[in-house]
Amino acid sequence: MPAGVASSQTTSAEAPADLLALFVWLSPAYPVGAFAYSHALEWAVETGDIRDAATLAGWVDDLLRHGGPFADAVLLAHAWRATETEDDAALAEVLELASAFAPARERQMETLNQGDAFISATRLAWPSPRLDRLPDIWAGRVAYPVAVGIAAAAHGLPLGATLGAYLNAVAANLISAAVRLVPLGQTDGNRTLAGTTSTVRAVVPLALQVPLDRLGGAAFRSDIAAMRHETQYTRLFRS
Repeated sequence: MPAGVASSQTTSAEAPADLLALFVWLSPAYPVGAFAYSHALEWAVETGDIRDAATLAGWVDDLLRHGGPFADAVLLAHAWRATETEDDAALAEVLELASAFAPARERQMETLNQGDAFISATRLAWPSPRLDRLPDIWAGRVAYPVAVGIAAAAHGLPLGATLGAYLNAVAANLISAAVRLVPLGQTDGNRTLAGTTSTVRAVVPLALQVPLDRLGGAAFRSDIAAMRHETQYTRLFRS
């Protein structure tokens, strides 16, 4: 086989390995405790907003396009860029905004607990000098999407792929919670997750373009659900 052909095949085979860290970090097995949170979906199920696969798909689609997950994607992108350019002032601004940008106590707890757990696990198993500098930049707790963005930039992972993987993981966690709560069958859950891929592809380029001073959301029913979940009588999830 000609040398040029062998080289081309090797490059093609090795390229996907660059994303293996994302597969690990955003898998259900990574120790961030994502299984304990439903992003207030539990209240939506109790009130009947989510009662089958169709209503679940609509709820998740709205969140990805207009709710907390979209805002998280914007924050992740800014954290990635600030880390990549070593702009500590910009990174501190993102960290502060992400910590405050939550419509309810449980939503804030969710993002900060997962973010701290992600940073702790990643610094131990996937060390990087850029991660070690984080305490010098920010003395507070770290929101989950910002933690993922920092780690991805620290390890040279592409921003677009990181955003797509993050949003897919968020959707998968929501759908997994709904499968248990509604309840839904595994087939309905898989179909719903497959249906979110087109939304994720559409949302990623949009999230890349949003400046921090235009960060916001319009999934008000989800925000109300987060507030109501705090006093819900019977709960399986922490949010």
